[in-house]
Amino acid sequence: MRPRYLSKFLLAALVSLACAGARGADIYVIANPQVKLSPEDVREIYLGDKEFSGDVRLAPVDNQAALAGFVVKALGMNLQRYSTLWVKKAFRDALTPPAVKATDFEVLEFVKRTRGAVGYVSSVPRDKDVVVVGKF
Repeated sequence: MRPRYLSKFLLAALVSLACAGARGADIYVIANPQVKLSPEDVREIYLGDKEFSGDVRLAPVDNQAALAGFVVKALGMNLQRYSTLWVKKAFRDALTPPAVKATDFEVLEFVKRTRGAVGYVSSVPRDKDVVVVGKF
């Protein structure tokens, strides 16, 4: 193997390992303290089947940085199926898909400030203004 090809091969291998590591990372579902949920409720919320917790309207939010891992681990489906599900629910049931935030920090801030908010992050939140609902 020539050195130029070797460096491309090594770069591809490192990128592949990084992606595999991201899929293997834990996902933590967090909620605003006003929301009382169990880990079993998470799937129903993100599939649009549960809209309230008591009298509090739920406001789920997706985390773009952890979306693929969450969909596989917590929902048991792939990203394309999840996207298709929400397109259908939007047209058939007039449901609004979860809002999307780009990073863990944005999700954490949204959940802290929004009544009924539910989100997920890739590291254990140390903030006392949110409750960890489950780990996937």
